[in-house]
Amino acid sequence: MERVRFLIRNYGFDALIVLGAIASALIVLFSEDADNAPTSPLWFAVPAVAVVVLPLLCRRRFPLAAPASVWLIAAGLSFVDGRLVVFPITVYIAGMVAAFLLGNLPDGRRACLGLAVVLAAITIVVVNNPDHAAGDYALPGLFTVAWLAGFVLRARAAHAEAAEQRATWLEQTREQDARRAIAEERARIARELHDVVAHSVSVMTVQSSAVRRLLAAEQEKERHALLTVEQTGREALAEMRRLVGVLRTDDHEAAARAPQPGLADMRTLVAHAQETGLQVDLRIEGEPVRLPAGIDLTAYRLVQEGLTNTIKHASAERAEVRVRYATGQVEVEVVDDGRGANGRGNGGHGLLGMRERVSIYGGDLDVGPRTEGGFRLRARLPVQT
Repeated sequence: MERVRFLIRNYGFDALIVLGAIASALIVLFSEDADNAPTSPLWFAVPAVAVVVLPLLCRRRFPLAAPASVWLIAAGLSFVDGRLVVFPITVYIAGMVAAFLLGNLPDGRRACLGLAVVLAAITIVVVNNPDHAAGDYALPGLFTVAWLAGFVLRARAAHAEAAEQRATWLEQTREQDARRAIAEERARIARELHDVVAHSVSVMTVQSSAVRRLLAAEQEKERHALLTVEQTGREALAEMRRLVGVLRTDDHEAAARAPQPGLADMRTLVAHAQETGLQVDLRIEGEPVRLPAGIDLTAYRLVQEGLTNTIKHASAERAEVRVRYATGQVEVEVVDDGRGANGRGNGGHGLLGMRERVSIYGGDLDVGPRTEGGFRLRARLPVQT
């Protein structure tokens, strides 16, 4: 069945053209005694009338020349025998198809040229027909309608193709923007984690140096071990600076020298949000514990992003920030009463950045509208104890 569908879809119209040519030849062959039959001999009329239809087989390779040839051949034959091309009905049908194909040409100027060919040729055919009547002069209008049908469908097809191309371009642009946003967020996370790890390694190095200086003279092995730790720490710091240096720009240098924030700075963050006119309530549940620096920073950034999106995009009047400390995890939540596209700042790139941060630590992120109205951002971050 698939093979049959393929043949019909690709060669069905070609088969109809061949059948139309054969039908035209047979009509002329078996109607030579009719009153309005062609006057030319059958050996000429039968193949000639078939030749009028057959150029349509070349319509794919020659979209202008093939349908135009139908009309040019018909006009030329009308000078030899004025009744030949108007006798078989299949020639009329072929003329309609040719006019439609000429109107359907992608190039508007070539389509108009095709219309001129149709009108000139049909006028010649009508004039050369010895049996023409006054009503035959309406035929140019009939074939013009066929041309217009092709022209309108071509315009719609072109519009649909342009719309599809725009949709494809927009989708590609969104994907590129999303990849760029993820890359930028990963670079930002890398810079922040560099600062967190660098601080910890620096503390380890300094403490190793301090302990080494407190050792007694006979503790040579211990002193050598601590010296190795100190040197390794300094080398690690130097390598980290080289590794992340490519991610750091002048705009980030000042921020990098400042201490990284954490959940301990939540009240300051809420106070800044309230300065914009948003009423923000802060709730801390559970017993606060000391978090790893990276998780502490990530939790802070999530709340910061949630409040930023609420202020910019949610049209909210009130928001609530919850921080829950539980065994093995910390949870942060930002809810608001807004109606805007909260959590979708920068075309959804804010959400992508938050997911990147949470995924680093194997956490869960839930962002979306609430059934009771407003928007909620909730993240759970595992904490190893």
